[in-house]
Amino acid sequence: MKGKILSFVLLFSSLILQSCSSVPGAKTPSDKDINEMSLKAYEEVKSKSKISTNAEWTAMLNRVAPRIAAASGENFKWEWMLIESPEVNAWCMPGGKMAVYTGIMPVLKNEAALAAVLGHEVAHATRRHGQQRYARAAKSNIIGAVAGGAAIVAGQMLCKTETCKLLSGLGGAAAGFAVAFFDRKFSRGDETEADKFGQTYMAQAGYEPSEAIKLWERMGAASGGKGPPEFMSTHPSDVTRRKNLSTWLPEAESVYARSPQKHGLGEDIH
Repeated sequence: MKGKILSFVLLFSSLILQSCSSVPGAKTPSDKDINEMSLKAYEEVKSKSKISTNAEWTAMLNRVAPRIAAASGENFKWEWMLIESPEVNAWCMPGGKMAVYTGIMPVLKNEAALAAVLGHEVAHATRRHGQQRYARAAKSNIIGAVAGGAAIVAGQMLCKTETCKLLSGLGGAAAGFAVAFFDRKFSRGDETEADKFGQTYMAQAGYEPSEAIKLWERMGAASGGKGPPEFMSTHPSDVTRRKNLSTWLPEAESVYARSPQKHGLGEDIH
């Protein structure tokens, strides 16, 4: 039995090395290329996830998401879904494919906090952070590992998050995208930029931007001292984030003052 396991490990390692030697599309992908991979991954997640039937939360997402999308100024083919899951998570893929997990909703407390989260995640897409993350993964041979002949096995072994595991069997570039997007972290600089633009987007959409500061305080408290939620794990420290958001607040308040509609904190989340 041990001999069979060793043989498998050696075979797997060989396949990984072979696939890493020639990585299709290893350079930073174009918007068109990565948006196509994103759409394929999004549809796969949607087909394998349980979509929430919470009418109140779904209606709130259906209000906030298009407002943030419009505030971003990007002409993406926007889509969003509310996934039934205890995960405290949310994301926006390149090209504007968004998801919010029901586990985050009680932590948010109100509509403006949802706008802050979506603003942050949408900023990752508008600032093309996903493309940059994909390029970094390619340089680390992560993309090659799952784009080659050992795609499914490699994808399953490299994936750590549940969402990535849902996509590990896609194979080819789409599987590489799944690992790059869901298991590779954004850089700290990307996260700081997303914080800034996200606060602006929520203000432009008509939500009180000071709520972004309170939101991240609640997110830190919700971790119970076990570290931040997965999607916040590479953010600057809580102290740095609060300082940054407070520094940017006057500018965001100015944007909010010019917003044609004022939603304030919006509705509470029950």
